[in-house]
Amino acid sequence: MAAVKPIEVVEEKVASRSPAQDAWREFRRNKVAVGGMVFIIILLLGALLAPFITPYNFAHQNNAYTRQKPMTGYIVTTDKLEACHWKDTPIEWGCTIFLAGSDSLGRDLWSRVAYGSRVSLAVAIVAASVALIIGIIYGTISGFSGGWVDNLMMRIVDFLYAVPVLPIIILMTVYFQALARAGVDSGVAGVLINLNQLTGGLMFVFIAVGALNWIGLARLARGQVLSYKQKEFVEAATAMGASDRRIIQQHLVPNIIGPLLIAESLAIPGYIFLEATLSFIGLGVNPPTPSWGAMINEGYQGLKSNPHLVLIPGIALALTTLAFNFMGDGLRDAFDPQLRGK
Repeated sequence: MAAVKPIEVVEEKVASRSPAQDAWREFRRNKVAVGGMVFIIILLLGALLAPFITPYNFAHQNNAYTRQKPMTGYIVTTDKLEACHWKDTPIEWGCTIFLAGSDSLGRDLWSRVAYGSRVSLAVAIVAASVALIIGIIYGTISGFSGGWVDNLMMRIVDFLYAVPVLPIIILMTVYFQALARAGVDSGVAGVLINLNQLTGGLMFVFIAVGALNWIGLARLARGQVLSYKQKEFVEAATAMGASDRRIIQQHLVPNIIGPLLIAESLAIPGYIFLEATLSFIGLGVNPPTPSWGAMINEGYQGLKSNPHLVLIPGIALALTTLAFNFMGDGLRDAFDPQLRGK
């Protein structure tokens, strides 16, 4: 009688995906969010390569051709041609045409819009980073400490919530600008004033925008810490004798950082609009540094005769904020399992 061969069981190896890979897979399905991310990447590259994609510097003036319409040609003298970034290149013809028009001082509008993207992106990145760092530190300490320390820190946050943000920001900006006009050059204020001059007025904007926008993140970070510090892995680390600092750095912060990053990505459009508002009322960057808000302020008085002076920076501002909103919504949906597929 022939021996019966044992049945061989063939196991299929199923490739497992990490939570980050699942989130990226879900994010790619959201075409609007991907489009927003692509727009932001293109905008970032354009801001970094502004000297190469613009014909002139943002401060270059041609007083003979003010408030010109888009795609208007003009005559350029030899000395002015030397200032053109595209001289002796295949696109040198761009040195003699206003691609997006010119403003009241004869400055190329396309160049100013491109350089203005640097201001908006710098505010978005720096202000968001400052708010995120302060919010994580403050909220984590409050939630992990508990007791009277938590109560005291949250009462401070509640008080700051009751303070109107925009008037405080305006007062802070006016105060620093007054110190700069008074010639203060010593102490912390002097250092800030010098940094502000080196950055074209951006330092005061960074301080104003990032100073009070960490409050919401602090409360979110506290709630996340209160939830996670009761988990088994935190209790196990405590039982093994891990220090509070190690528990926060190695166990709590890596677990709470995801929701905080998503929340901050959704707050970035507000930072960009706040900077544009400050620049619109004259409390933003220092002239001639271009800002989309300041450009809208300069052009709105002649809106009927020269609408492009408002429409072009306005469209750039609207598209940028929409792109950040779309990308933030996509990230939120991708990292939240309850929202996937909806």
